[in-house]
Amino acid sequence: MGGHAAGEVASRIASTTLQELLTNTGSPGDSAESLRAAALAANCRIYEAQRQNPEYQGMGSTLTALTVRGSKYYIAHVGDSRAYLLRDGTLDQLTRDHSVVWHLYESGVLRKEDLSKHPQKNLIIRSIGPHPQVEVDIESGEARERDVFLLCSDGLTDVLTDQAIHRILSDSTRSPQELAEVLVSAANAGGGPDNVTVVVVRLEPGVS
Repeated sequence: MGGHAAGEVASRIASTTLQELLTNTGSPGDSAESLRAAALAANCRIYEAQRQNPEYQGMGSTLTALTVRGSKYYIAHVGDSRAYLLRDGTLDQLTRDHSVVWHLYESGVLRKEDLSKHPQKNLIIRSIGPHPQVEVDIESGEARERDVFLLCSDGLTDVLTDQAIHRILSDSTRSPQELAEVLVSAANAGGGPDNVTVVVVRLEPGVS
């Protein structure tokens, strides 16, 4: 998290914890709780790391993770990074930002396109690591062939509108890696005021 000590350490602990705990985990029926448990474990590891290392005091990370098992997808989410789904030409945001400005948006005070300009846009109300306990949002749904998932940090969405993201993701001639690179380049070309992290996943026919 920008402005917090050793945010890069926190994000590395989070990603390695999820990778470790979600590799070869049980049946699809266990996926939601396995994902939640992995996110909670990441929170505990980051919290303990900062307790044991004064130089890491206050560190934390956002977390948005995707797993696909069988015919369903599962997303774990904490913070103001986002997950999107492009399906049949429609782009939907699957997660809610855990931020002060998102509450203003849901209350009708702000338009979505104004969130990145608000002076309190960096105030998030939930994150991985600063506290011993955290609430993890779990989203799930049917996974279909040709679905395109986007996981991204606010370094992307603070610069690119949903319309711009939709336009880039809709280019089926590019690979997921190429789409991610185009998104990062577009964010940097637009000013790139923050780190830009992007993962694109496309579900191809016959791949489970």
